[in-house]
Amino acid sequence: FAFLTMLIATSEIKRASTGWEDPDKAMSYNSENEVKGAFGALLKGSYYPGDIGFDPLGLKPTDAIKFSKIQTKELQNGRLAMLAAIGMIVQEQVTHDTILGTLKSLF
Repeated sequence: FAFLTMLIATSEIKRASTGWEDPDKAMSYNSENEVKGAFGALLKGSYYPGDIGFDPLGLKPTDAIKFSKIQTKELQNGRLAMLAAIGMIVQEQVTHDTILGTLKSLF
């Protein structure tokens, strides 16, 4: 459990440092420019939300418009997967049988 917690914490800190400025720099920038309600929060100028640089297969488009379209498709695909998961969970709750049990009864 401790290893998993440290692994998640390390990856989240790396992700946050990819897109966000250091809190000291962000707080001084926000106070100099009278930014209200963003305590220690300032995105880096070169950061595009959702792009943390992980692309081992080189599939990410270099064009911003194409990247935005792919990002939208990925979000829609994730939403569809969540709806499918909810459908399976509701089916199990209604029939009191697992998905595999339901499939076995069909064949």
